[in-house]
Amino acid sequence: MKQISIKTKVIALAVIAIVVIAGVTMMGRPPALKVATTSSLYDTGLWEYLEPKFEDKYGTKLHIFYAGTGIALEYGKRGDVDAVVIHDKPREEQFVAEGYGVERVPFAYNYFLIVGPSGDRAGIKGLCAEDAFSKLMETGSGDFVCRGDDSGTHAKEKAIWQAAGFGYEAVQQAGAWYIETGRTMGPTLLMANEKNAYTLTDNGTFLAYRSDLDLVPIVETGAVLLNVYSVIAINPERHPETNVEMANDLVYFLISPEIQGLIGNYGVAEYGVPLFMPCAGQEPEE
Repeated sequence: MKQISIKTKVIALAVIAIVVIAGVTMMGRPPALKVATTSSLYDTGLWEYLEPKFEDKYGTKLHIFYAGTGIALEYGKRGDVDAVVIHDKPREEQFVAEGYGVERVPFAYNYFLIVGPSGDRAGIKGLCAEDAFSKLMETGSGDFVCRGDDSGTHAKEKAIWQAAGFGYEAVQQAGAWYIETGRTMGPTLLMANEKNAYTLTDNGTFLAYRSDLDLVPIVETGAVLLNVYSVIAINPERHPETNVEMANDLVYFLISPEIQGLIGNYGVAEYGVPLFMPCAGQEPEE
């Protein structure tokens, strides 16, 4: 029988050791956390700011899926992600009630506002959001650009139309002045700017895009315009394969004093005001 040299044995053992160490390292490394989130957190740059801080703290990777709230919730229902970070309270509460999510945890808020041309040809400045929508509907005197993408912003717009006394199908059929983009907030703002039209936006994304816009805030007060962002870990009883431990880490991360402080200061240096207000698990008062 041919003898195996000592050198060959050493090389073989070294290769085996490398494979074993690599396997142990991979086994000890936390898996990536998959999160579906609303596009406004991307458009404002907040996720880009917070993502490396989470990865450094927990030694893992965040895989962020940027989508409207409706799509993010569908990802969560299918178990495609470990957590959702969205802004549509009624659908969030339904998501948890149906057993898809563990708990709805608010962590930040800002406000929606109606922006439009400085000339305000529809004459809605000074009105509440519901009355402003009523005037737009009744006069058709100003183009309105809608996201039309089942996002949290789109849901808020539909709720305002409903509060103003108009079914959404009637609004969609009201005339050429009502335009649906099917796109996220940033591109929708740019289209509204191009058409010198009105639109509903969260104030964080508006501030982030302000330098590229001629639009100005027209309606920015009223309880209906409150915009709360929440994080929900996917329920492991519904999807046993979900990484609920790390999803809970994300929840604690977002409401921790350190990150709440960063959220509260985010945007101040560049825009003079914060893009979001922290709320650390508490529902803001309307």
